[in-house]
Amino acid sequence: MGWLWAIIVGFVLGLIAKAVIPGKQHIPLWLSTICGILGAIAGNAVARGFGVDETRGIDWSRHAFQVVAAIVIVFFVDMLYNAMQRRGRQRV
Repeated sequence: MGWLWAIIVGFVLGLIAKAVIPGKQHIPLWLSTICGILGAIAGNAVARGFGVDETRGIDWSRHAFQVVAAIVIVFFVDMLYNAMQRRGRQRV
């Protein structure tokens, strides 16, 4: 069941990240979901480093770290994806 939650959380974080970043992102939905999963993992690691990974009630700070990490990852992956797409078109 853990893998299913990872996909759901990654999907939601990827969509939030794409909505927050200004402009149009050209990465496909499956790639933004993977970026969201990576953002959740990175956000959990940062939260653990700050000592806020497990708190009473809803872990708002951990979720904030996850969203910020997902935004950063989606932003950079979108830049790489666009660069690869442009480079592929130039070769043809």
